[in-house]
Amino acid sequence: QVQLVESGGGLVQAGGSLRLSCAASGRTFSSRAAGWFRQAPGKEREFVAAISWNDDSSSYADAVKGRFTISRENAKNTVYLEMNNLKPEDTAVYYCAAKSRRYSYSDYLARTAYDYWGQGTQVTVSS
Repeated sequence: QVQLVESGGGLVQAGGSLRLSCAASGRTFSSRAAGWFRQAPGKEREFVAAISWNDDSSSYADAVKGRFTISRENAKNTVYLEMNNLKPEDTAVYYCAAKSRRYSYSDYLARTAYDYWGQGTQVTVSS
């Protein structure tokens, strides 16, 4: 129903910036909240940021608050993650996800709330 493709990852020095994009296919994407998660080697996949289907609400993990910004353009079926002041501990594979339930946002922290995932894009921050 929904397919997601991330892009924009790469290698950047500490203090630098990157903008990740998540392009979605499927008519229902604009009615689904979306999130970004990340997974570092040897660690579990963790929540980074989420945005409601209508851009009314957004949420961030404490580790990225004030540095990362999530946004979306429903006309383009795209979600973005603007990452500034990157740190080596931000190094991970970043995944875009769309929620299973349409018009739902309250459980945005839970990985199990998302049914649709992209393949991931690598972000590496050097010190």
